[in-house]
Amino acid sequence: MTVLQALAGLHERLSATGEAPAFGFSRENISYAILIPLHGAGVDVQDIRDTSETVPRPGRQVVPRPVKRTGQPLPNFLWDKTAFALGVKRDSETRELVPAEREHAAFGDFHRRLLADCDDDAVRAFLRFLDRWRPDDYQGLRHADEMLDANVVFRLDGELGFLHDRTSVKRIWSNHLEESGGAEGRCLVTGERASIARLHPSVKGIAGAQSSGASIVSFDKDAFRSFGKERGANAPVSERVAVAYTTALNTLLERGSSRRIQIGDTTTVFWAEARGGDRRAARGEDLFSLIVDPPPPTDSQEEARVRDRLTAIAEGRPLAEVDPELDGDTRFYVLGLAPNAARVSLRFWCESTIGDIYGCVVEHWRDLWLDPPPWRHPPGVWRLLRETAFQRKTQNIPPTFGGALMRAILSGGRYPQSLLAAIVSRMRADRDISGMRAAICKACLARDHRLGHQEEGVPVGLNRDERSPAYRLGRLFAIYESVQRMALGQVNATIKDRYFGAASATPASVFPLLERNSASHLAALRKGDKGGLAHWFDGQIDDILSGLDTAFPRSLSLADQGRFAIGYHHQRESRRSPDGETSSADANGSAVESGPNTDQE
Repeated sequence: MTVLQALAGLHERLSATGEAPAFGFSRENISYAILIPLHGAGVDVQDIRDTSETVPRPGRQVVPRPVKRTGQPLPNFLWDKTAFALGVKRDSETRELVPAEREHAAFGDFHRRLLADCDDDAVRAFLRFLDRWRPDDYQGLRHADEMLDANVVFRLDGELGFLHDRTSVKRIWSNHLEESGGAEGRCLVTGERASIARLHPSVKGIAGAQSSGASIVSFDKDAFRSFGKERGANAPVSERVAVAYTTALNTLLERGSSRRIQIGDTTTVFWAEARGGDRRAARGEDLFSLIVDPPPPTDSQEEARVRDRLTAIAEGRPLAEVDPELDGDTRFYVLGLAPNAARVSLRFWCESTIGDIYGCVVEHWRDLWLDPPPWRHPPGVWRLLRETAFQRKTQNIPPTFGGALMRAILSGGRYPQSLLAAIVSRMRADRDISGMRAAICKACLARDHRLGHQEEGVPVGLNRDERSPAYRLGRLFAIYESVQRMALGQVNATIKDRYFGAASATPASVFPLLERNSASHLAALRKGDKGGLAHWFDGQIDDILSGLDTAFPRSLSLADQGRFAIGYHHQRESRRSPDGETSSADANGSAVESGPNTDQE
């Protein structure tokens, strides 16, 4: 099923349950209602903004769908900005109120033509308002200053419903939509002959895109013409389907929607198509949101329940144990959207079942797992992406990483190779070899090994028998750092700060120097009261070196640099000697301690 087919089908279900507007209508930001008297003159204003938060914000109202303006003053039906509805706007330079004669004239002409034959008393009152209203009267209205340039609707004074909600008005609007359709053609989505949309409605709510909306399908340049076809005719989609898929998408993207998450620059929406009804669909959507974007931990009872559920998932328990009421065959869709000028890029599209997606996420967490884990529960995708960014700031995440990583997780395929390169580069640049970064290296290498792209595997926890030279060198580097710390105490810059990047990339150029420095530090320990500790360090170093060739490698590949970081992290996190007892290093001051665990949530 294509993206547009799936979204059009979703609109049918959402509109049937009242979650999305019906065909021809849209949910828009509306701030004020103009109250029109049934007889006589006099106009009032009602503030209908949402005041549930500290700062009032426009309310979300279902109104006739907006027109797509391309330079012409095209009015909306029975709602619009004050420039169209009341003939006044704010000057972009002086910020003063100025008349908007052109826009208001277009608004009046459009409605007089469309509503001329309607015998509804409320409609007749609205037409009398258009004839009597003068923009000079605007300053006398309530809320005049804050209402300027806001969207307004119309309501008959003394009634609750808006003018556009009246049955007679809806019938007029529906007839108008049918008559104003484009040329007939075969719709690529349904395969049926129907009126083809010339312009598709805008999609709003995508992070980084234009606030006025952007398009998924659009053709607005001569270069986009094919065989003389213009605009929407290049990719014929019926008017009804174009409205349906954009309405469904705008519903998923609404502020506060539980079916959207942000992953880097990619706004991700998801929905389920449950055979068991809306309840099963909602449970599938809740589970997906939980495993892709786990909530930050708290000490509440709800957090304990969430943590238990995440632990069960991380352990790979069957889906039936995690949620007995959820059907693993529930169809599930995930769509990643990213801004691209006035258009929207589709970063990834996944059509699967919740059972298959659950299995892929379990595999992802297994690949990511380290022992001991550097988190209280497995991290969400955004936390992994943040590790690739300078200063761990979201705005610094490489733009294509979110989509590429999500595709790998949802499909069970290879992680993007640029992910491992980015993590290694960040560790070399800022010398922060955190547990989270080591876990990402481990995930990339473990998955490549499982899929047959790497001959060598990678251990989950400290493995003293691991023969990989890169892994052993990482362990050795951690030992040398601990020796330095025990001999000198706190220093301004450890060997990690000075040499980690070079040691992990070109060991032969650095490790001879580290050996000499370590010998000097061990001698200082022996002269003091830490001879036993020096002996323990000697044993650790000899054990590691016994598994290495006589010569240090001249260079390490990208994968081996990841193994180096994993070995370093495993050694630093080690707390026990091979016999299971606390090591002499631990007993004498935690020589192989990791220090504060910055990854602990």
